[in-house]
Amino acid sequence: MTCQTYNLFVLSVIMIYYGHTAGSLNLVQLQDDIDKLKADFNSSHSDVADGGPIIVEKLKNWTERNEKRIILSQIVSMYLEMLENTDKSKPHIKHISEELYTLKNNLPDGVKKVKDIMDLAKLPMNDLRIQRKAANELFSILQKLVDPPSFKRKRSQSQRRCNC
Repeated sequence: MTCQTYNLFVLSVIMIYYGHTAGSLNLVQLQDDIDKLKADFNSSHSDVADGGPIIVEKLKNWTERNEKRIILSQIVSMYLEMLENTDKSKPHIKHISEELYTLKNNLPDGVKKVKDIMDLAKLPMNDLRIQRKAANELFSILQKLVDPPSFKRKRSQSQRRCNC
C-alpha cells in the first residue's frame, strides 16, 4: 500500500467507526483534499516511506469495536492537532478539519477514555501519597479483574429464576 492509500484507509476506517455512511461523506472530495494536504506537507519526500506507516500499524492491536473507537478518537485528535498548525484559510484544510471535528463530536467518550489512560500513565507512582491511595484501591481493582460484571449478572439471573 502507498502512503496515499494509507491516509485514505485510516480516514475511511475512522469515518466508518464514527458512524459516517457513504451517503453523508464524499470520499472523492475528501481524497482530493487529502491530496492537496499531502502537497502542502511535501509528503512525496523520500523519508515518508522510511520505517513504514506510523498510525495504521497502531490499529492492528485494537480488535474490538469499542476499543477501536477509543484509539480512533485519539487518532482524530492527533490529525486535528496537526491541522491546527496549518493554513486554515485553505478550503481543503477547512473541509478535512470540519469532517474530523464532526467525527470527534460523535464520540466524546472515546476522547475521555484516552485522557483517562494518559492520566494513569502520568501518575507519579514513586510519590508516597499516590502510593497510599493506590494501596487503598488495590483490592477493589483486583475484584474487578477477578469478578467481571458479566459473571455477576449471570449469577444473579440464575438466582432469580430458581423458585426453590
